[in-house]
Amino acid sequence: MNLFTGESSDEYFGSDTPPSVRRLLEQAAGAPPQQIEALLWTAQASAPECLATYYLLYKFHAGRRQFALAERAARKGLHMAAEQAGLDADWTRVQPGAADFSQIGPARFWLFTLKALAFISLRSGREADARAFLAHVQLLDPQGGVGGEVIAALAAAASGGSDKAA
Repeated sequence: MNLFTGESSDEYFGSDTPPSVRRLLEQAAGAPPQQIEALLWTAQASAPECLATYYLLYKFHAGRRQFALAERAARKGLHMAAEQAGLDADWTRVQPGAADFSQIGPARFWLFTLKALAFISLRSGREADARAFLAHVQLLDPQGGVGGEVIAALAAAASGGSDKAA
């Protein structure tokens, strides 16, 4: 379950949400922020293979401007997705053709999370990091299937519009 839309995110992320995690996420859906945080991290700890939990964590923390926690969750999710997709643990070494990033599953989640790291870096004032993440997203997804162009536009605006490729 996606706390932010009420929809299931299993299909997009390509992994099943175990019933125990689904119960935690359902509890989190109507809880106050401190309880949401505890329930999400509990869900992540109880089923680290469940990619949807990482998405919920980094989205929750980024929405609260808790960028260090958002980045922590995103990096953990990136690592888990890389493991599941058979990608290099070092995101900078993942090259086009390493996986089919257009298909629903761990590789697509990995790419989506790399884009999230660009956003988190940009919002936390680390423009150079954001540009590095974004350049890699654009290398692996030149058609913009995961929405990297939105982050590119934000990065260009943050740097005064001088970055065409961000």
